[in-house]
Amino acid sequence: MPTLLEDKLAIRELIENWALWRDAGDWQRFATVWHPTDGWMTATWFQGPAEDFIAVSREGFERGVSILHFLGGHTADIAGDRAIAQTKMTINQRAEVDGVAVDVVCTGRFYDFCARHDGRWTIVRRQPIYEKDRLDVVDPNTTLELDPELLARFPTGYQHLGYLQTKAGFTVKTGLPGLTGKAVERLYDEGTKWLAGSATPGDPH
Repeated sequence: MPTLLEDKLAIRELIENWALWRDAGDWQRFATVWHPTDGWMTATWFQGPAEDFIAVSREGFERGVSILHFLGGHTADIAGDRAIAQTKMTINQRAEVDGVAVDVVCTGRFYDFCARHDGRWTIVRRQPIYEKDRLDVVDPNTTLELDPELLARFPTGYQHLGYLQTKAGFTVKTGLPGLTGKAVERLYDEGTKWLAGSATPGDPH
């Protein structure tokens, strides 16, 4: 059996592979990070099976949708063949809002329900935690006036990301976990139950 250190290193590599292969458009290898039957992805603009997430991510990539991910500190709690991994991250998206090119940077954590499958670690469920974000115009000589009503539709953690994605035609889910609040408390509880042997990785819906 692998040692605890070997498992921690394998899970860290799994999380890094997710970001690198997804952002590079390496779809064949990106598919291998997910649990083959139970993989589930939640994002501001998508909630569904990993297989569908791969397909829509590929379609967006080929259309020029620019969403990049950068990773920071990482920790993993491991219980046998299950783990909860948390990884500091930023989501960077560039798009036009009302004809003005902007960058949105959203800071938070990836909260991953992981399981060992056929001897290797996989992601069963990924739930980002959105902590804060900001919007900047790409050209400092331009200005952009935001619609306060639309901006107020989204929580602080992904207010500007939700704004940009809505303007880009995505349907953005509200009520996703932030730094504090009932949604993230429920997520932590689901993670604790996953490590204790729950039948499912919480309720991603």
